[in-house]
Amino acid sequence: MKRVLVLFFILLLLGAATMGWLWQDMHRYMNASMNLKSDIPSLIVSKGTSFNRLLSDLEDDGVINKPLYFKAYARINKLGVKVKAGEYLVEKNLSPNELLQKLVSGKGVQHSFTVIEGTTFKQLRAQLAQRAELIKQTLSDKTDVEILAALGAKESHPEGLFLADTFQVERNSTDLALLARSYNAQQQVLSKLWEARDKKLPYKTSYEALIMASIVEKETAVAAERPLIAGVFIKRLKIGMRLQTDPTVIYGIGDKYTGNITRKDLRKPTAYNTYTINGLPPTPIAMVGREAIQAALNPKVGKSLYFVAKGDGSHQFSPSLKAHNRAVRQYQLRRKQQYRSTPEK
Repeated sequence: MKRVLVLFFILLLLGAATMGWLWQDMHRYMNASMNLKSDIPSLIVSKGTSFNRLLSDLEDDGVINKPLYFKAYARINKLGVKVKAGEYLVEKNLSPNELLQKLVSGKGVQHSFTVIEGTTFKQLRAQLAQRAELIKQTLSDKTDVEILAALGAKESHPEGLFLADTFQVERNSTDLALLARSYNAQQQVLSKLWEARDKKLPYKTSYEALIMASIVEKETAVAAERPLIAGVFIKRLKIGMRLQTDPTVIYGIGDKYTGNITRKDLRKPTAYNTYTINGLPPTPIAMVGREAIQAALNPKVGKSLYFVAKGDGSHQFSPSLKAHNRAVRQYQLRRKQQYRSTPEK
């Protein structure tokens, strides 16, 4: 009987020692660098993937070589059920424990998506469709009106409602979610800047300011010029001149625009032809950034009533028609295409 008890205790001690060694070895493994050959830029955990399936994929990809330790550690710490779907960057010197914590945190790889200043909503939709490998497409069969309804927008026209900015998105986030972020960001920026505006500006609503911002956005890419161009248009509005700005005409032409504006185009009435209508067009004509909204609500109204493109992206501003005509001769007659920003008498 004694021998049986002695043998039992020896086996018990050996078992305890083995368990202790395994415990320590598991922790050494889980907290040591995996020493991968290189970073894994895109480890994708799909929604609904089981933890066992994930372990198998990690082993097959050479990320971990002791899946039993990984599984035991996750089970002991109740982390296996907390792994979140997503796309993750696995750095080559990451430890298995750090990898597990990353998978549990859900902090996946962020991708940049830029709503480009001066683009139309039609172009934005095409841009989203081109990123189908990143962004889940849920709006392909929706009309613009249906998209606005899905966003809970009160506006009836989508143009200009989405802030031109760069947004960080995770793989498989939806196109609707991205548009919602851009729309809400636009609402916040516009509301804040509208409250701080000069109350003497000739806008009845913040939406009218957004329309002006879109015209400014299309007229120049030079940041310092935006308040000056806004100032010219504000001055024209105040003295009853038509805006007569080509970007609005181009927008009204739509898909039929071939790259040149003809005299016929300037005379043809459309809702957006500011050569034939008074005041602002009915909607914005493009997506705008914060700077364009800032310029529309904080214009530099000086003596200038005219401006003409120099051909290098910047403009020459003039206080009189005589000075403007000189600038046109200096800058525009050298070019094949004539740029118009002159209210006709």
